[in-house]
Amino acid sequence: MTPAINLLKKRKLPFNVHKYEHDPDATSYGLEAANKLALPYAQVFKTLVVELDNKELAVAILPVDKRLNLKSMAKACGSKKAAMAAPDDVARSTGYVLGGVSPLGQKKALITRLDSSAELLSVIFVSAGRRGLEVSLSPQDMLALTRGKFAPLTQPED
Repeated sequence: MTPAINLLKKRKLPFNVHKYEHDPDATSYGLEAANKLALPYAQVFKTLVVELDNKELAVAILPVDKRLNLKSMAKACGSKKAAMAAPDDVARSTGYVLGGVSPLGQKKALITRLDSSAELLSVIFVSAGRRGLEVSLSPQDMLALTRGKFAPLTQPED
């Protein structure tokens, strides 16, 4: 089990684990998960870690087919700027490897923002902490577990 799954079990929240055969050549882990599990992109969320202007790390959770708007993320966290965090910092802070970063069960509690689009969904899918492993749960349970908040995080459509 992963720390994410262990946390869900410990809190006795409803969730499901979804496994798929991970392709090491996949270029987008989130899109791969959605495609292999035959799920709509809007329901599968990726976990990105950013560094805020005060050097603090924060977690952005957004649909796998969308791009993070760094200005929106900074604003949602009460900062002026945000940039993608260095991979080593992500691994050290979360305890997960890139491509398998779960917003749940991280080593260090980080500011967490979940894209507003999740408010309309009853279930979302996020990494369970390993490539090829997803977990589904309600957006409200996600926020309760991460002490997160909803916020608009994605780039406007072209």
